[in-house]
Amino acid sequence: MNSIRQVPTRVKSRRTEANLGAEREHFDKQQLSSISKAINSSETPVKEKHARRIILGTHREKGAYTFWSYALGFPLASSSILSWKFCHVLHKVLRDGHSNVLQDCMRHHSSLVEVGKMWSNLHDRYGQLVALYTRLLCTKMEFHSKHSEIPPNLEATDEVLERTAGTDINNVFQLTVEVFDYMDGELRLAETVIRQLNTSIAISTLTSGQCRLAPLIQVIQDCSHLYHFTVKLLFKLHACLPADTLQGHRERFHDQFHSLKTFFNKARDMLYFKRLIQIPKLPDSPPNFLHAASLAKHVKPVVVIPDEDEPEQQDDDDDDPEPLIEQLDIFDQAFGPPNGGFDDRDLQIESLKRDLELLRAELERVKAEAQRYITQLKSQINSLEAELEEQRAQKQRALVENEQLRMELEATRRRNAENEGLQTNFIEAEKRAQATEQRYNKLKDKHSELVASHAELLRKSADTVRMLSATQQTQEEVERTKQQLSFEVDRIKQEADMKLEEQKFEMDKLKRELEEKLAEVMRIKAVLQSSEKVSVHLWFLNAAEKERLMRSVSEKEAELSSLRQTAQVQQSSLQQERERSSKELGELQSKLQEKEQMKQKLLEEQFTLLQGTITEAENIIQDAVAKLDDPLHVRCTSSPDYLISRAEATLGSIDKVKKGHADYLHNMGDAGGLLRALTQFSHLAADTIINGSATAHMAPTDHADRLTENCRGCATQSLQYLKDLKSKATLQKADPAAIRIIIQKILHLGQELRPKSMDVRQDELGDLVDKEMAATSAAIEEAVRRIDEMMNQARKDTSGVKLEVNERILNSCTDLMKAIRMLVIASTDLQKEIVEGGRGAATIKEFYARNSRWTEGLISAAKAVGWGATEMVESADKVVLHTGKYEELIVCSHEIAASTAQLVAASKVKADRNSKKLSVLQQASRHVNEMAANVVASTKTGQENLEEKETMDFSGMSLIKLRKEEMESQVKVLELESQLDNERLRLGELRKKHYELAGVPPGQISEGNGEKPALAQKPHIPPKVRPVTKTLCSA
Repeated sequence: MNSIRQVPTRVKSRRTEANLGAEREHFDKQQLSSISKAINSSETPVKEKHARRIILGTHREKGAYTFWSYALGFPLASSSILSWKFCHVLHKVLRDGHSNVLQDCMRHHSSLVEVGKMWSNLHDRYGQLVALYTRLLCTKMEFHSKHSEIPPNLEATDEVLERTAGTDINNVFQLTVEVFDYMDGELRLAETVIRQLNTSIAISTLTSGQCRLAPLIQVIQDCSHLYHFTVKLLFKLHACLPADTLQGHRERFHDQFHSLKTFFNKARDMLYFKRLIQIPKLPDSPPNFLHAASLAKHVKPVVVIPDEDEPEQQDDDDDDPEPLIEQLDIFDQAFGPPNGGFDDRDLQIESLKRDLELLRAELERVKAEAQRYITQLKSQINSLEAELEEQRAQKQRALVENEQLRMELEATRRRNAENEGLQTNFIEAEKRAQATEQRYNKLKDKHSELVASHAELLRKSADTVRMLSATQQTQEEVERTKQQLSFEVDRIKQEADMKLEEQKFEMDKLKRELEEKLAEVMRIKAVLQSSEKVSVHLWFLNAAEKERLMRSVSEKEAELSSLRQTAQVQQSSLQQERERSSKELGELQSKLQEKEQMKQKLLEEQFTLLQGTITEAENIIQDAVAKLDDPLHVRCTSSPDYLISRAEATLGSIDKVKKGHADYLHNMGDAGGLLRALTQFSHLAADTIINGSATAHMAPTDHADRLTENCRGCATQSLQYLKDLKSKATLQKADPAAIRIIIQKILHLGQELRPKSMDVRQDELGDLVDKEMAATSAAIEEAVRRIDEMMNQARKDTSGVKLEVNERILNSCTDLMKAIRMLVIASTDLQKEIVEGGRGAATIKEFYARNSRWTEGLISAAKAVGWGATEMVESADKVVLHTGKYEELIVCSHEIAASTAQLVAASKVKADRNSKKLSVLQQASRHVNEMAANVVASTKTGQENLEEKETMDFSGMSLIKLRKEEMESQVKVLELESQLDNERLRLGELRKKHYELAGVPPGQISEGNGEKPALAQKPHIPPKVRPVTKTLCSA
């Protein structure tokens, strides 16, 4: 038995285990709180104190097990912002966490890859960033797992780098390539983040911009070390290898150097980074690796993170006090509390404490849910505002298109009245020749694309045919094997029956012999009994006769026992034979069943192949539909003739799909025809959808709306038909008739949009181009003068913040006007170069007349630029005088950007690709876009500075009050949506009436006096608004 001295030790160990358990529970609770607050779906940057606690937790438990146990529970696939902040926290943990964190993270490498692949396939801004960030983190983990000497924070000395590279030049070469890949991932992420901020004209002081910019602090720290590693390794390679071998390495380093320098300069100018990090400056030119002495001039860039002066404020729900371990005396440690434990009051207190903790957790959950609802509403409002901006931009493009069409209509009327006779026929013939030549070039390019596509389809068809032939051969082999097995089963049954009959015959024979022996034994026993009865009378018989009889009886009994043993052996062998026959029969039946299952499996695999082809076709059509809403697709245009050719080809492919479907239903074992038809149909349908949308960009609004709607309907019906083919339940009912109807509608619209022939007056176009370009320059000069006057007047009339806002807006408008003036000059120079290079022996007027389409485009674009400059001056004047809206100035900026893009496109149509003046024009166009973006940014900033926003403070509200406020907010949103729908209906009626008046045939409208419209006159067309799909969060 244990002595009494051992009792205190056991009690003390139990107390210590209880204290450790309480500390572990508090640690897990604190880690869960920090992780949930750092990684959420709100568009705000990760707080440093939450990330610091997570990092300290990894050092405390010497790993990242707790972090990953909680992180795996987040729905990363449902929120791109949540995934972005998770990647940010993981980056921090990898850099500053415990050394064992890398091993724990490598266990979840595949999960991180899957998250990146999932977001890369979605059209989401944060989703694209998450895809790049996950790829960077995977590269980081793989690099440091392979080179464990270099820590994840990359703070390694030159000696460690030399030791990692080694003396083998192949290892140094491979390490350099890996560092290049590492740097490419960092720079690709940084460039994408900054490009998205520039695209959305975001400001780094807003939380939405800071949420994207926050991870770039770790990227800057990594890039500074990677740049130093690259320089060291390249100098080492150049010391061992010839310069020609490393030409590719030097070019790749130069590209990375310029990208890194641009990134550092842009980040250094952002206000967000100035208080958080000191970004080093790179040299003006990259190091010269061909001279070993340049290594001495290399200075390692050092990133400095300034210390935070403000102490962290502890939240009530964030920083829980550390558990206090009560100091017990020796007696209590040894024998526990008196009376063997707590009394009833202590138990009640503990129960109440647990209830209080549960209520606190529930309150925190309700608060988080309310905050999530508020965040979702804010995000939806932001998306609506962004879509409204997009609709306004579309309105301006519609205005430009309407003006261009009106001018073309007037020019057509004048040319139809003036040109007669042979000159008209000659010009028409020349125009037809040029159109035929352009169409031939387009058809030639498309033919080459179709040839390549056809070759690819033939390869896929050949692969499919091979797979089907292999499947048919396997089926035939299964049938043959099945027949052989059935024949073998019948033969074995017959043999078993024959053996059974033989064994029965032998058993009967043995039974008969046994009965005969038994009868003989009975007879002998009867003789013995009778002999016993008369034994008294046979005393005189000698002993020899008696002995002989006894031996005879013994022999008979021995023979009888041997016959019994033989019968038992025969019976046991017969039983074994039966068991063996039944076993073989079961094996043959199981093999036959396996063959049947294999046949069924092959049929399923063939259907799976059909489903895979349908899935690929759905992806192709969905990708085409996604391009309809892509802002980059807005500038893409197509001709109605090409759209008609695509629609006719699609109708032909529908017939092939229908025939292939019928053949497949007739013979499920041959799906080759259906697969080939579906592949061709998906490509042609996607091509029709994309070209239909591109044609709608140049069509009147009514036609454009109908054409876009039919393209979407074509995609919807195609996806529905493919969905029916994908399911066995609806396979037989699938019918492409609805697709055919919509394609025919698109074909009809394309035929309606075919341009009519236009005549050109030879003696007007040349002078008209010069006049319009001069008028545009004069309008820009006048705009600059008026802006200067407004600047002087604003300095007299205003002061303080209003003066600062007005100066910033007017300065940006002045810069934009200067950029437009340079663009007009560059366009005029390029135009002269084109005319001099293309007119040959003809005069300038003849060149303009021969290229009337191009000339009309230049005239229309010049008018649009001049009108936009005049409108911007008027809007700026109203904004400075506080009689206009800031939105008007923003819309004018978008209009000017679109007009300059039209002018650039019209100027470079006939320009040589290698022309220096074309490069100057493109550079001027980019400068105009940047200045227009500056106008929009300065306008929005001034609007935010002058408008007072109400601070949203919900801290004093109860749960019921929050629900009530949330319902009232939803009611307001629904009211605004109702008003928006009513305005859309009114907009549609206005547009119908406008184009009804503008689209009347020329014979019913008077010719007018032939005067051109004034430069600053442009009809006001309401913006083109697309339907907004919005989901409200239910209470």
